[in-house]
Amino acid sequence: MEELRAWRGRIAAELDAAVAFWERHSHDPEHGRGVPGEPRAAGARLEPRRLRAEAGRAPGAAPAQLLQRSVLRAGAGRAGPGGGGGALPGLGPALGRGRVGLGPGGPHGIGAPPVFGDPPPAGAGPGPDGAEGGAAALGGPPEGPPKSARPRGRGHGGVGGAARPDAPAGHALEAAWLLLEFSGRRGDADLGARAVAALVEGPLKWGWDPQHGGLFYFLDADGHCPTQLEWSLKLWWPHAEAMVALLAAQRFQPRPSLVSQFLQLAQYTFDKFRDPEHGEWFGYLNRDGSVALSIKGGPYKGCFHVARALLMCEEMLDDILEGEKPPQ
Repeated sequence: MEELRAWRGRIAAELDAAVAFWERHSHDPEHGRGVPGEPRAAGARLEPRRLRAEAGRAPGAAPAQLLQRSVLRAGAGRAGPGGGGGALPGLGPALGRGRVGLGPGGPHGIGAPPVFGDPPPAGAGPGPDGAEGGAAALGGPPEGPPKSARPRGRGHGGVGGAARPDAPAGHALEAAWLLLEFSGRRGDADLGARAVAALVEGPLKWGWDPQHGGLFYFLDADGHCPTQLEWSLKLWWPHAEAMVALLAAQRFQPRPSLVSQFLQLAQYTFDKFRDPEHGEWFGYLNRDGSVALSIKGGPYKGCFHVARALLMCEEMLDDILEGEKPPQ
């Protein structure tokens, strides 16, 4: 456990550094906008200790929710260089109440507009939603993507290469820790065990690159050649979510194999994605781990996955290490 204790310190320091990076760089002093809900808007350091103190460890409040609340408060707090009025007035309360639509057809119009012949979006139509839907979809052996839980590729059911079902490990791993939290609240140990087997152990087995390390972005769900041109890229967010998922699994059912996988994955992630010179993480790597894009923010990457994952990892490592202490 000493290795996990050392990683707890590294992760805490990296969280502080990541938040400081966005405080320095996310705000536009000329036009008064930046990343929605950026930490600097309220001049706040989102230190985990402060989050826990402010939230009072409210019952049922997940670490991700604590970070979200603080970020949303920050985003609605101050306008721009002169302060006052709110840079994004009403955004925090609106997001907190789930009133801001960011998808196609929402009031902000973000995303591609629907066109005739588009397949229905994932999860559309009748059936269970959220964690209930994820629980219902679990099943299948850990050596490959479960047939009933395969994330559908873009245009699944259409014609040509876009019709291939793809299997992004990142989404499975993200679903894993969500289901583990859900199973804990329901006291459903069987659901938690199935989440670990199908959505943590499975994706880390078939999604890991045996030659260069790291997680492939896409693989074909039937084992054929992937059709996405970016399939072999290594992206920041699946690795961040994998760190969270492995610690969530270890907290749920401690096993040496999960610790070993976490140490391997965390080392790869910090070695390859972390920018020791300028801070934060690169988002996109080539298959061999070299940097493909040097940008730190863009249409898909901002102050979200890195900070949330690091905060959740710190929280879960505290729980895991606390459980290792001998009784007083």
